[in-house]
Amino acid sequence: MSLKLHFLRHGETTYSQTGGYCGEIDPDLTAEGHLMAADFGKAYQDVDWEAIYVSPMRRTIATAKPLCDAIGMEMQLRDGLKEIRYGKWEGKTQQEVQSEFHDDYINWLTEPAWNPPTGGETSVQIASRASLVIAEIEAKHTGNVLVVSHKATIRILLCSLLGIDLGRYRDRIGLLAASMSVVKFNIHGPMLEILGDRSYMDKTLRDRPGT
Repeated sequence: MSLKLHFLRHGETTYSQTGGYCGEIDPDLTAEGHLMAADFGKAYQDVDWEAIYVSPMRRTIATAKPLCDAIGMEMQLRDGLKEIRYGKWEGKTQQEVQSEFHDDYINWLTEPAWNPPTGGETSVQIASRASLVIAEIEAKHTGNVLVVSHKATIRILLCSLLGIDLGRYRDRIGLLAASMSVVKFNIHGPMLEILGDRSYMDKTLRDRPGT
């Protein structure tokens, strides 16, 4: 069997609802976010999982927990899967950042691969640390592996795996809260099979705005 990576973005938080910059800030899931995680656990508990790798943040741990509890598998925490560090932008709205850090904001929008948020990380830095976790997984596993991470980090990893310019991760890939993307590794390298699927969750959760 070929390695198949299932990338799951964490469930809804207050920041994914409002659009505020949240990287190192560590909010829990909203009530609806916990329901998303529960729906995922129910829908995917019969998959033959080899391992579950998780960013060590409250929102990602809470998202992985229902599945881990259902199948009796321990999650493996990896710092490399953490979200982008937004530096001085943490907790601020887009409007606040645009006003307070205008030049840095424009540079980041134009080329985030090499221009970080003020005091934060570039796409290249994120890809470097997160790719070490993917390399570890490739060395250890040949079946289904779940990776529970964050919006920017997963999009950057997908760009890296699929040969897409890291600076275009926001322009090329969209990921809603608790959406799952699947990459299969075959003789030709990584192939995207599923992008941003949320069909497993209740329709009222799928229809929530701003996630």
